Amino acid sequence: MAEQPSLLQFPTDFPVKIMGKADDGFAQAVLDVVLRHAPDFDASGTQTRVSSGGNYIALTCTIRATSREQLDALYRDLTRQPMVKVVL
Repeated sequence: MAEQPSLLQFPTDFPVKIMGKADDGFAQAVLDVVLRHAPDFDASGTQTRVSSGGNYIALTCTIRATSREQLDALYRDLTRQPMVKVVL
């Protein structure tokens, strides 16, 4: 099976939205995974939104993506992180 060509042109700034329970350590756990795949990621640019009830948190991390393989690996590792509920 031939691999589909990517619609993205690399390198590109790519936002990744990660949602989970608003627990202590959630943001650091997410940032640890993101930095493993994008060592040049500047965490100071992370956008944070807390749900109206305060139970959930969403982080938007915009990385400088260099390949589809990098993004695929990042998504796989984020979804394996037990504190993460959704990755978009």
